[in-house]
Amino acid sequence: MKELNSITKSMTARLILVSLFFILQSCSKSEDAIAPAPPSTDSFQPVATEDIVMYEINPKAFSATKNFQGITNRLDDIKALGVNTIWIMPIYKVGVLKSFGSFYCVKDYKGIDPSYGTMQDLKTLVSTAHQKGIAVLFDWVANHTSWDNAWITTNPSWYTQNGSGQIISPEGTNWNDVADLNFNNTAMRLAMIDAMKYWITEANIDGYRFDAADFVPADFWIQANTALNAIPNKHLTLLAEGSRADHFSAGFQMNFAWDYLGAEKNVFGVSQTSVANLFTTNTNEYLAVPTGKQKLRFTTNHDESYQATPITVYGGKNGALAASVISIYLQGVPLLYCGQEVGVSSVSTYNGSNTIDWNANGDMLIAYQNLLRFYNSSTAARKGTLTTYVNSNTAVFKKSTTSENVLVLVNTRSSSQTLAIPAELQGNWTNALTNSAVSLSGNLSLTSYQYLILKN
Repeated sequence: MKELNSITKSMTARLILVSLFFILQSCSKSEDAIAPAPPSTDSFQPVATEDIVMYEINPKAFSATKNFQGITNRLDDIKALGVNTIWIMPIYKVGVLKSFGSFYCVKDYKGIDPSYGTMQDLKTLVSTAHQKGIAVLFDWVANHTSWDNAWITTNPSWYTQNGSGQIISPEGTNWNDVADLNFNNTAMRLAMIDAMKYWITEANIDGYRFDAADFVPADFWIQANTALNAIPNKHLTLLAEGSRADHFSAGFQMNFAWDYLGAEKNVFGVSQTSVANLFTTNTNEYLAVPTGKQKLRFTTNHDESYQATPITVYGGKNGALAASVISIYLQGVPLLYCGQEVGVSSVSTYNGSNTIDWNANGDMLIAYQNLLRFYNSSTAARKGTLTTYVNSNTAVFKKSTTSENVLVLVNTRSSSQTLAIPAELQGNWTNALTNSAVSLSGNLSLTSYQYLILKN
């Protein structure tokens, strides 16, 4: 879910999932009670925040089996892509009452939807990911629950109520499938935190992406994140899906770059705004980010791809790649959504009835692998000092350390563009993706959506 100005899109995503819900119900089976397990002795530690390359997984689109095993089976492919952190969309039992079948309509915070597999299947997924150097994040829905969550019957005071004492949906939204939680209730907060701890201690996951974080008060996030970070022998990654500045003081390492996404869509889309607006947005977003914290940067995610995939939004395969080059290299932690790397073009792929075709657009997959391979190998690319250069149609920026410069040039238009090379960038470079020599001087012609990543 997004912030308030994107409620309609979130609701559409929920409606699209209605068919998925009934599909899942038809194939579900009862699950045996899960006995608590001792904490894992797995010594895996996630990479530092600034080095994360994140990948969002929609389990129902990711594999034909649509379960934990389907993810486990493709971990080598995820690793080969250049990813070191996966975020799995909610795997909890989904409510039925008033439900559209959305993953974010949680019936039981400690219950796995049986269609995904068992707790042991989950543990196998996590341990296998750790063996390959991949951290595993869960998606946590703190703002609301389903209408048939047991909390409603046993603890109605844990929910927001109107003047007549009736539990309500989140105010100011059309999320009628969920009931709003009352964060003035101390007992509810403690139960929520206990459930958050459960998956870390029992399944050994490495943190959370927190859904609709802007809807939840900052003092709860401080309380919850403090408690989670106190779990022994765990270095957690905590990501807020929101854009409030107080997320960082509340203990999150990252939050979402929604403004950046909007700016990039305007640059590549119908409005064809100047690239300068993208750089200005980047600067403005980071004004509120303390040292050591990051914005999550992406060209798509599950909310976006339920509306239109990158192939549509950015002008085809080449445009989608060009947009990704900027979002990966400009500043922040890059995120890819499953299927983006093979050019999924249909929104229906993600509704649960279809599966991503992993054999499609092999050239695009290779391009993403090459982009992330260099990104992961280059300190300058990940965290060098940023310098931007003004041009309306071509993104030109440099990332520098004392020992390396990385220059990124991206034509954001569907037509060829001629770029006057700034004097300080003229000279000898090496193409970072092919290792071929490149000499910059005078003007440079770039074909439709062409990009160059150079180093010296």
